[in-house]
Amino acid sequence: MKENTQIEQTIDVHGMEKSFYLIGLLNEFVNRFQSVGDRFFSDISWKQGFLLACIQLFNIPPTLGELSEAMGCSHQNVKQMLLKLQKMGYVKLLTDEEDKRKQRVHLTDKAKKFSDKNDQPSKAYMAELFQAVQKEQLEVTIKTMMQLDETLKQLSIKVGGIRNEEDRSV
Repeated sequence: MKENTQIEQTIDVHGMEKSFYLIGLLNEFVNRFQSVGDRFFSDISWKQGFLLACIQLFNIPPTLGELSEAMGCSHQNVKQMLLKLQKMGYVKLLTDEEDKRKQRVHLTDKAKKFSDKNDQPSKAYMAELFQAVQKEQLEVTIKTMMQLDETLKQLSIKVGGIRNEEDRSV
């Protein structure tokens, strides 16, 4: 009888350009973070929780377009998430009083209770996640990501905007 041995595959990234490696790391991190985040909240996904957090960043209830920009997602993707959150009672989509063509996203009491319940556990989780990262490293990373994001926005305009994510998802 043969002994069951596990062969571990390693990935060689030494010859890879640093920019490609960074994008790969970012994708891997986002996927892993979303997977963990989806288990963090009991009744909504991590992306839905992120959407609720983004709504709270605005001084007045945001429009779908403003939320799309803040999240870096397509209007269609944000609208789908909002419709699900509305169905679950977390948000209300109300017509803008000044421009009837726009809808503004309002948080409900259920969303506020969700935020109150998850605020401290979320802060504790983030503190644990970033415990080994120096403040200076974090500041450089934030600056780099903001610079890359601005460049990506310009490239998006140059190549015709952001296409519908659902068209490319697997």
